[in-house]
Amino acid sequence: MDEVQRIDAHHHLWRYTPEEYGWLDEGMEALRRDFLPADLIAAMATAGIDGTVAVQARQTMEETHWLLDLADQTDAIRGVVGWAPIAGEEFPGVMEEFDGRTKLKGLRHVIQGEKDEHYILREDFNSGIRTLQGSGLVYDILIYARHLPDTILFVDEHPEQVFVLDHVAKPLIAGGVLEPWASRMRELGLRENVWCKLSGMVTEADWKAWSPEGLKPYLDVAVEAFGPARLMAGSDWPVCLVASGYAQWFEVLRSYFAGFSEAERALVFGGTAIEVYGL
Repeated sequence: MDEVQRIDAHHHLWRYTPEEYGWLDEGMEALRRDFLPADLIAAMATAGIDGTVAVQARQTMEETHWLLDLADQTDAIRGVVGWAPIAGEEFPGVMEEFDGRTKLKGLRHVIQGEKDEHYILREDFNSGIRTLQGSGLVYDILIYARHLPDTILFVDEHPEQVFVLDHVAKPLIAGGVLEPWASRMRELGLRENVWCKLSGMVTEADWKAWSPEGLKPYLDVAVEAFGPARLMAGSDWPVCLVASGYAQWFEVLRSYFAGFSEAERALVFGGTAIEVYGL
């Protein structure tokens, strides 16, 4: 595996303000501070990670530019999944702002935070997704498990678009609930233009009492649904810190995949992210 770059396919950076990060609620006090590239590089060193993909945490164009500026100054940040107003009338015109920003690799919208449960099927949003085709940009899907039926319909509308599902669609791990999430994941996995990140799982589990054994059934479903070649390891740092250290999470994944082939491990821990995001 030494020749293959190890990539953390999903993390965040921020300058903390209570107004902009109101979602850092009770129990997340440890995250109410700045997390900047120096902090990231220190964390990466604990887990032998070579490069990363930084993902939006605020729905502003300003943040997307900020992440791209940080990526330009930080070799370790190989790519950025930013935010842009995909459903807005001004899209795709606003995308011209990112001309020449080669580290912009994808876009994401916080579907899970929308009051409209069926936001992902809205025509204005889907119109924006259609204009992404041919741009080379990935779309990262951020949903809860309950949004999977709509997400399958959504993906079917855009067979040429590359999609990456974040956080295995946030199943109810703390409650030990597998169905109907597992069946829906297998259905989504039949779409060959969808990849999946193994990230954000410890924060859906019991923060204080999770175990690798408790996560195994969920990892098993992800492998069954997507196969190792369409999975990528991500930390969801610093959000993961409420439940797990950075190196601790990668150790969980390395232990889980220890029995897989070297080629499969190389894909999960870097190769797939490099290919999908064009890092």
